[in-house]
Amino acid sequence: MIRLEHVTVTHAGATVPALADVSLDIDEGVLCVVAGATGSGKSTLLGAMTGLVPHFTGGRLDGRVLIDGRDTRTHPPRDIADLVGRVGQDPLAGFVAERVEDEIAYGMEQLAVPAATMRTRVEQVLDLLGIAELRDRPLRTLSGGQQQRVAIAAALATGPRLLVLDEPTSALDPTAAEEVLAAITRLVDDLGLTVVLAEHRLERVIGFADQLIHIAPGGRVVSGEPRDVLATMGRVPPIIELGRLAGWTPQPLTVRDARRRAPELRKRLSQPSAAPAAPSPSAAAPARDEPPLLTARGVSVTYRELIAVRAVDFDVQAGSVTVLMGRNGSGKSSLLWALQGSGPRRAGTVSMAGQDPARLDAAAARRLVGLVPQSPSDLLYRETVSAECHQADHESGAPAGTCRSLLGRLLPHVDDDRHPRDLSEGERLALVLAIQLAASPRVVLLDEPTRGLDYDAKTRLVTALHALAADGRAVVLATHDVEFAAAVADRVVVMSQGEIVADGPARELLTASPAFAPQVARILSAGPWLTVADVAAAMKDGAP
Repeated sequence: MIRLEHVTVTHAGATVPALADVSLDIDEGVLCVVAGATGSGKSTLLGAMTGLVPHFTGGRLDGRVLIDGRDTRTHPPRDIADLVGRVGQDPLAGFVAERVEDEIAYGMEQLAVPAATMRTRVEQVLDLLGIAELRDRPLRTLSGGQQQRVAIAAALATGPRLLVLDEPTSALDPTAAEEVLAAITRLVDDLGLTVVLAEHRLERVIGFADQLIHIAPGGRVVSGEPRDVLATMGRVPPIIELGRLAGWTPQPLTVRDARRRAPELRKRLSQPSAAPAAPSPSAAAPARDEPPLLTARGVSVTYRELIAVRAVDFDVQAGSVTVLMGRNGSGKSSLLWALQGSGPRRAGTVSMAGQDPARLDAAAARRLVGLVPQSPSDLLYRETVSAECHQADHESGAPAGTCRSLLGRLLPHVDDDRHPRDLSEGERLALVLAIQLAASPRVVLLDEPTRGLDYDAKTRLVTALHALAADGRAVVLATHDVEFAAAVADRVVVMSQGEIVADGPARELLTASPAFAPQVARILSAGPWLTVADVAAAMKDGAP
């Protein structure tokens, strides 16, 4: 279905190629996963497979890319639109209609699909992605996860033979992600659809994959069976990392297979000499007897008739890392924006150090609370990374170089002269986080902060957030990444339909529901261990 012959891609103005001499084949009817570090070239590879590179992006492509025999050098994207469906990292940027149903139908209209067929396909994909109740909703009123499902539905509706997805589950809650992946797998198995998807959260998708492509540093590519390629990778999903620690051969790729191998490991961990899991992963335990750093009472948020947050009471202690979890559309993002002060708040009060951020000017509010949104590009408007950092220092009254130093801790290898819009999603997120931290806010809010981040970048982010907590600040983040939550949180708050339905220690809540449990907890179901680090510590400290 796809053949790349000695493909080298060099972006305009770049001195080194993003991809170097890539040759590989992807057969029809397979699900192929593309992995690699943040900024390694995954999106570039997907762009080459859809003809967007170089026809849309510019730059230089050497070699050949064949899509079902059509050479992308002579067949621009419009000439392969009947073959290829594509969903990018930012679904909202690709929407052209106002309503959900109109967006799903738009691509078929461009391909002159008959009206009767169009109607049938719209209904099919609405049911397939579980979004029938959204058909009349304006796209801009949807949560990030809902927008992502609509974008996938619109791509599937055109009836492509090749579906290319860039981080398709990054904004989806665990249950929705499993449903989307199961639906995609059915299309692969039943209809012979070829699917290529780039994904940082390999733990979600590796069990479904027929082929794994890993983009190594320097644009080199390794392609093959998932187990074979994983063996060449340094940072791997928790299930593989646990298998390496336990010495399992061959490596299990699914929780089901790992659980079958786990009885002996569970027995070792249940020995009295094994160290118990630490009560909290955060660097500094919050002092519960001190007044909250942030207090919210009766906070409600509405969008016309839609109630997003319902009279929520919420306190946050200094030195704590609190994670908001819940289904897409449960109100997490709306609550964060209401706490930050610039989001709509129909009712309720928010107090930080006796002040409501909504009543302060922008500069004063930033010193109280900083927010990193789901779409970090919304806060980037300068021409270079260096200019963004300089502006952040100026607006925050911070010493020169503060923002750039913070960025270096999160993402060590970012060129100062790069345009922020040319950065990957994960790189843009790291830049915006550094910009917000330059003001030294007392409370840091993050909305889906791991979108586009590889395992190493997430580890650095965990370290940075623990350091903020140790410095006496409060961190509140909304995420669907249960593995990240297990590593960073000491408290988990679960939302549903705009209300808080559960609130407690991370170890209790993350093991109480299979939907929110990380892989280690699901494999070792009878223990308190959430991460591979927990297991390694227990084994090191006495388990035979």
